[in-house]
Amino acid sequence: MGKKVYVDLTHPFSAEIPRWPYFDKPEITNAHTMAKGGVLTSKITCTMHTGTHCDAPRHVMEYEFDGRRARYTHEMPIDAYTGEAVVLKLDVEPWTLITDKHLDEACKKCGVNPDDLKGKVLCLNTGMHRLFDDSKAYYHYSIGTGIDAGKWFVKHGVKCVAMDSQALDHPLHTAMGNNGMTRMNLLGATGKPITEEYKELFGEEAYAEFDKFEYIRIHGQAAYDEKFGELEDIGVWGTWEPCHKEMLGHGIVGVENLGGDLDKIPAGKVFQFFCFPLRWYMGDGAMSRCVALIDEDEIDKSVPDRTYKYGGTGYADESGHGDSGLEYMRKLFNRNKK
Repeated sequence: MGKKVYVDLTHPFSAEIPRWPYFDKPEITNAHTMAKGGVLTSKITCTMHTGTHCDAPRHVMEYEFDGRRARYTHEMPIDAYTGEAVVLKLDVEPWTLITDKHLDEACKKCGVNPDDLKGKVLCLNTGMHRLFDDSKAYYHYSIGTGIDAGKWFVKHGVKCVAMDSQALDHPLHTAMGNNGMTRMNLLGATGKPITEEYKELFGEEAYAEFDKFEYIRIHGQAAYDEKFGELEDIGVWGTWEPCHKEMLGHGIVGVENLGGDLDKIPAGKVFQFFCFPLRWYMGDGAMSRCVALIDEDEIDKSVPDRTYKYGGTGYADESGHGDSGLEYMRKLFNRNKK
């Protein structure tokens, strides 16, 4: 056992931090300044789901699967987001819907038995954290999970899933697509709605995973009920953030926008993960500081310290810190070209 060191897995916060497409920009003002008051006191106004943050069940549902009223942040165990952890690295194509098969493959690749994940925090490194920016690459075209991944997390009894993307769920499972009361069906890089772009790139049957009525049209009501029925039985829309609801409804909490020096943590190595949201009464989630405690000898020393270029973002540049959102999108839109 070598010396233990802390590794920050949190994106820096600022007024310029990238945020979900319909979130207001954070406002940071001074209640006191050194010049006038002799002390510096800041006031922050922002959505609590900005940057690296935690979700509580009440964020997405009224009831959990055991019939209880969905819990708020202050009702979750103090160690709900903290404990022994493992990173899985997922080498997938842009805009991929992560399934149970991807998770099984990632476990096999790093020698992890999925059954050994019971009671652990599972950190997913998809590479999206390197694209963290106010961009279509990070939001519209993000990699994400869905119902099959959610059921996999429940099956293997993980306690928390921390993901390095804009949300646990694929963007088309969210209001960025055609789901939810606040649905936006955002316009994409081609000027078409992202739902139409996905159909053109992956086909109508693949898109149906994200759209309740398309899924029923193509596969039938019985197939929909088999896949999403557990969610519908507690009064929630099956294709709207199904991974969130499958996890949180079974008491598995989530962390989104994991970042910082995540690439320094090798896949498959067990380490301590620390994450504590605010003890916020009736909170639906909270911004959090996420940190790994790991043997110094196990850190990937080939990975340089993460450099954030401006305002708390991870915008890629010629220095090689981060990845290029433009290249990510070119890879996506050229996937069917020979």
